[in-house]
Amino acid sequence: MNWIDLVSSILGLTCVVLAGRNSKYNFWVGYLYTAALFLLFWQKNLLASLMLQPVSLAINIMGHYRWTHPREDEKSSADSSALKVTMLSWTERVFCVLAVFVIAFAWGWLLNRLFPADPHPYLDSCVTVLILMAQFLSAQKKWDCWVAWLIVNVTQMALHISVGNVFMPIVCGLYLINGIISLRNWGKLYNKNA
Repeated sequence: MNWIDLVSSILGLTCVVLAGRNSKYNFWVGYLYTAALFLLFWQKNLLASLMLQPVSLAINIMGHYRWTHPREDEKSSADSSALKVTMLSWTERVFCVLAVFVIAFAWGWLLNRLFPADPHPYLDSCVTVLILMAQFLSAQKKWDCWVAWLIVNVTQMALHISVGNVFMPIVCGLYLINGIISLRNWGKLYNKNA
């Protein structure tokens, strides 16, 4: 049993539950979660996921600022100091999907050439790019982020099972449940502000 796996699982669950409940405190837990994941991925040789962590930290910082410093037209009707939930247009959704596939394929190909120790370069890259997209959409408080998170959770479950992590597949299942609940919660928040 790996203690980093356990700690990152607890931090990750706490972070996503707080985010799904529209709590800005999810970002503080997210900073610790990023550090724990860096150590876990270093240990398991999941290089694309490892390289994600500095980028993830930057998105977390940006999201923390965006959620707590909305522009006038972005303020929530329930709390004027908070960013309101919005949705992507269909054009933006298509662009996001295409971007994920193109970047994930290119990153997987590059990882396969540069780091042959990565046991699953294309799956690792796909998870990495999906996470970045989901985090970016979360940072912008887009309802669509929860759809991306649901896809991430299923994909991550497969990745963690394949490398023998014990707690992370269970946590991914719990993330999946939280993602469904959060999708509904943020839908209600969107409708209140629409």
